[in-house]
Amino acid sequence: MENSEYLTSWIGAKIKDIRKSHNLKLGELADKSGISIAMLSKIENGRVFPTLPSLIQILSTLDVDLNAFFADLKGDKEFPGYLLKKRSQYQSIKKEEAAVGFDYELILNHKIERSSMEISLLTIRGNSQRERVSTDGFEYLYVVKGSLKYELGEHTFDLEEGDSLFFNGNFPHVPVNTKKTDAIILVIYFIELR
Repeated sequence: MENSEYLTSWIGAKIKDIRKSHNLKLGELADKSGISIAMLSKIENGRVFPTLPSLIQILSTLDVDLNAFFADLKGDKEFPGYLLKKRSQYQSIKKEEAAVGFDYELILNHKIERSSMEISLLTIRGNSQRERVSTDGFEYLYVVKGSLKYELGEHTFDLEEGDSLFFNGNFPHVPVNTKKTDAIILVIYFIELR
């Protein structure tokens, strides 16, 4: 994930959190801001980077100052040394449009000095398939439930519950679940910011 993808995801997640804190449904925000539900959904799920006028309109509707919105990106001066995320706070995100049966949940997306870390819970449905992908940075996988094959470069690994794998994301890779039951993987991305 590149820096722009990190920012796109961060902006979307923050807008979603603010909207929910105002007890607004997506449709209500769409009506009040004049931005379509489809576009708001794409923005909140980190699939589209909002234009500046759209972002200003959304924040104005939510009564949030633009500078205050981006204050968190300037640094975590009040960071207590830990971040707690409850299961109910995970958010569903879309990584690849054509990846049917691959359901990601964003657990954490946090900047660390000159790098960023993103933690996701990936559920791979039985008999799901997609093409191999390459990513910038490193990835760490931990199999929470089930078993699967993991194709990485020229290697194929059999991973069982409790197994983990750390690798350079530049190698083309894909998890393959040939079973009928779901497999769940904790995925941690370490991305160097440029």
